[in-house]
Amino acid sequence: MAETIDSYVNVDIPGASSDAPAFYLLHGTGGDEHQFTDLAAELKPGARRIGVRGDVSEGGALRYFKRVGEGRYDMADLARATRKLAGFVGASKGNAKQVLGLGYSNGANILASVLFEAPEQFDVAVLMHPLIPFTPKPQSGLKGKRIIITAGRRDPIAPVHSAELLATYFKEQGAEVTLFWHEGGHEIRREELLAVRDFLA
Repeated sequence: MAETIDSYVNVDIPGASSDAPAFYLLHGTGGDEHQFTDLAAELKPGARRIGVRGDVSEGGALRYFKRVGEGRYDMADLARATRKLAGFVGASKGNAKQVLGLGYSNGANILASVLFEAPEQFDVAVLMHPLIPFTPKPQSGLKGKRIIITAGRRDPIAPVHSAELLATYFKEQGAEVTLFWHEGGHEIRREELLAVRDFLA
């Protein structure tokens, strides 16, 4: 089934101009399409902001794909969700001069998965506290993409080595990668947001 701009419940806030960057915002488990819309206006002023609601419920908490346990993903559902999100971005980005994605936790994981499978959909990606518990296949389409990974050195959900492995993978594919650490856990910190803002500027 071809994806349309109605494939997900979403909020779409116009940018400063018709060709403004399109900034896709992907929440963490239990968030919703509004989680990052205000923040995104600070991180990338003037961008069109598209908040996307996950279509999977885990005990009432919204997510983008199913999992079978902590850090163990339902790979078939991840593949479904990856195709769906890539199609949604392709259908909805319009004539944006640049397409950016920001995801936190589960949102970072689905964004990373789209980069592995359909990197042409994004120019720039912000992956906040991702956890990719598998080795992605080589992807030449990542060459030249700008990616920032932010992570906590004491994150109990996304361990340090997983962020380092992901950064190494992207670098090996030719992407321009920034890896930013804070000293905390899985929470988003102010210094992390300042690093993202500087990266996007």
